Amino acid sequence: MNYRTVLITTLLMISNIVVAQKTRDTVDTVITPYEWNFEKYRFGGYGEVLFQRMDYDANRYTNPNGAQKRNRAEISLPRAVFAIDYKFKNDIVFGAEIEFEYGGTGATMEIEHEKEGGEYETEIEQGGEVVLEQLHLTKRFGNAFNIRIGHIIVPVGATNSHHEPTQYLGTVRPEGELALLPSTWHETGISILGYAGKFKYEAMMVNGLDPNGFSSEHWAGSGRQKIFEKSIMTSPAFAGRVEYNPIRNLRISASGYYNKTAKNSSKPQTMAGLDGTVTILSADAQYRSANVIARANVIYGSISDSKAIFDVNRRYFRGTGYSITPFGEAALTYSCEAGYNVFSFFGFKSKLFPFVRYEYYNTAEKVETGAQELPRYKRDLFIAGINYFLTSSVVLKADYSHRRIAKGTYNSENTISLTLAYTGWFLSK
Repeated sequence: MNYRTVLITTLLMISNIVVAQKTRDTVDTVITPYEWNFEKYRFGGYGEVLFQRMDYDANRYTNPNGAQKRNRAEISLPRAVFAIDYKFKNDIVFGAEIEFEYGGTGATMEIEHEKEGGEYETEIEQGGEVVLEQLHLTKRFGNAFNIRIGHIIVPVGATNSHHEPTQYLGTVRPEGELALLPSTWHETGISILGYAGKFKYEAMMVNGLDPNGFSSEHWAGSGRQKIFEKSIMTSPAFAGRVEYNPIRNLRISASGYYNKTAKNSSKPQTMAGLDGTVTILSADAQYRSANVIARANVIYGSISDSKAIFDVNRRYFRGTGYSITPFGEAALTYSCEAGYNVFSFFGFKSKLFPFVRYEYYNTAEKVETGAQELPRYKRDLFIAGINYFLTSSVVLKADYSHRRIAKGTYNSENTISLTLAYTGWFLSK
């Protein structure tokens, strides 16, 4: 099954759902004015508690057959985010979000199993973070044009643009996007944004990625600058997103990213003669009504000079804390998911969405000639589960996932997950 088949099938499915549902369901319009409809300030956030039981060992890299069979369980607080918006004036709006990942910072340790530089080793690193996810001022000129300056979300891919846990059906964010991109992706710079008719857009210039961080496991996603106090912007990045709402409940979107990363290295002289150009293109569609949720997404990205950058990284950057591993010249992910509110058949006010999801992702979809092949990073995922919405802002999720590595060449991995998640504004004036 290739990504064209997945996208065509999902779009046909969404079209059939739209025809069947017509516009009788009552939900929020997908593309709306930016939510500045509060008088002076508002405070809110989102978060989740996650329990997972796995039948495989955490280390899939050192054994020739992949992860060995081992029953284990984990419970965590993946994130708790607190947000505040404040109007200095009706046309000058402050926004901020602070995120606590896995309980904070410096209090826990995590084990890094990924192989480094072609060798196998285990590292102990600090886990948990306190992250300033957003901090910006927006100057409003009108619906169609506004300017935002500060620390902002990079809206590439479906999940970065709509990352609250009530926006997707699985217990965790889609694995393909997590493998290719930072999530949630936030950088510092300037953007213009607005909406007109059925269109909504954002275009930005922000600090770029650090090529010293590119890796087998997370491709360009592990290159987000977060090691040093200041982010290098010698070579800025450009990103943008357009969303189109042709009919009620349907959103079709395209986004992209471009950055020559070599000059953003902490030792740029080691990257002389290299560009490290990261180009990412993404398209996604979502149909969301009172009783139907369906989503599809595809992301393709490339990095120039991938082999040369890895050769530099393993010579000069082992002390940075980055995982120094070979990475693909190109990466690809595509996915689709759909769920239906079965409680609608019984007239219940609460909602229960059984759903299914399929994902394919490969952080080494293509490698340069002479570079190390990375077959373990070709993965696909089959998920089935339920979402029980206690309210529109609180959801209990459960699912079962089956992950294949290189289409069964290595041991498959199974997970049962349970999440309680919330999102909303708690106080507004």
